[in-house]
Amino acid sequence: MSVTFQSIRFGEVQVAEEDVIEFPFGLIGLGGARYTLLDRNPGTGFLWLHSVDEPALALPVVRPEPFFSDFSLHMAPEDVERTGIGAGTEEVELYVTVRATPNPLDITANLRAPLVVHEGRGYQVINANPEALLQAPLFVLSDETTRIAS
Repeated sequence: MSVTFQSIRFGEVQVAEEDVIEFPFGLIGLGGARYTLLDRNPGTGFLWLHSVDEPALALPVVRPEPFFSDFSLHMAPEDVERTGIGAGTEEVELYVTVRATPNPLDITANLRAPLVVHEGRGYQVINANPEALLQAPLFVLSDETTRIAS
């Protein structure tokens, strides 16, 4: 079975029913509870978390590991209880939202409020890791690049 919805960004979209993620507590500051992940640029690591119910609501997301090798999620006990996702839970997918800008050096990821997906349910949790930045730069110039440019 499949789910078809309209997207302002992508037109008519059809996804498998099992690819719809229920966010029972919603997303911070956003409406809707049903989303899906769309890979419109395969191989880049960037996905769109698109609302199935609201045609204009789509957020760029990435898995944190390829961009932040030291990323660590520390869930507060109340988030573990609310989500039912504990340290021993297998097959959990993590994503962070991305704030896109025209200048790649200004693109940031929100490591403080990651998305945790498990068995068709998604949760936005607050990362209790004190090193989790709200606006972590996704791309940085290396020292070698900086020396060449100056």
